[in-house]
Amino acid sequence: MIEKALVKEIVEEYLKNSDKYLTDIKVEPGDRIIVEMDGDQAVSIDDCIALTKYIESKLDRDVEDYELEVGSAGISSPYKVLRQYKKNTGKEVEVLLKSGLKYSGILKEAGENTIILTVEKQVKPEGAKRKITVEEDLTFTIDEIKYTKNIIRFK
Repeated sequence: MIEKALVKEIVEEYLKNSDKYLTDIKVEPGDRIIVEMDGDQAVSIDDCIALTKYIESKLDRDVEDYELEVGSAGISSPYKVLRQYKKNTGKEVEVLLKSGLKYSGILKEAGENTIILTVEKQVKPEGAKRKITVEEDLTFTIDEIKYTKNIIRFK
């Protein structure tokens, strides 16, 4: 069976001087290899083809037969690495916590272990007749987040 560590090493070697980066690798039974990458800019089909050819040049089909799938992280896919959080700073996201709480807001900041999400909420000031909308910054650790993904709106 092909080792995940070997595939990771090959992919990272290929991507090291580019704006593309590895988000996930799976090696499933039967040597089905699935590689997912993202980029600071868009990831094109040509980027996926080039990475596929590079991986194939480093693995020997005579030694082990495998199936290889290389793709990009979809726009609606959950974030898997810190670099995706940094790339999407300033965008509207949905955050689901492991506790089951879900928040929607603007990803204000992404650090090594935490993110800051700006959410809007309705509050009624004392003595007022109507609620007003206020912004609040919420801080979450990466460990308490089940997933974060972009919110896509069509206007």
